[in-house]
Amino acid sequence: MLARPYEVDLRRMEAFSAVDLYAMLKLRVDVFVVEQECPYPELDGNDADCLHLRLIADGELIACARLWRPAPEHHPRIGRVAVSPGHRGKRLGEALMREAIEACEKLYPGEPIAISAQSHLQAFYGTLGFAATSAEYVEDGIPHVDMERPAP
Repeated sequence: MLARPYEVDLRRMEAFSAVDLYAMLKLRVDVFVVEQECPYPELDGNDADCLHLRLIADGELIACARLWRPAPEHHPRIGRVAVSPGHRGKRLGEALMREAIEACEKLYPGEPIAISAQSHLQAFYGTLGFAATSAEYVEDGIPHVDMERPAP
């Protein structure tokens, strides 16, 4: 097996240094609010309840996602999936999602994994085993679809 060209880091918010937390939140705001021109509350109050997955190369944050279960009766979720604009075109979105799926399968064995996907990414998530479970809806001005990956 080839070595990963990045380090995988998974931790709770309180385990971050201020500098590392700032870098992750800045990446998310840069992608979801600035780049996508979508003014919405990116800092939604849920980060303290999540595990945060980061891909780091040469000390630089290149991608991140968060894993969480909103409530005991809900399936685990992967969200806030972001790749640094300077590192796109390297299949990091796929790598990030594969790492997130693997982490969810370890944390929540035998459970399906849910996502809220931007509609234009539905085919991409389909290649990772996710299937649509809702009709398209608009969230924060962007078309989305709920998707789920069955338990292995």
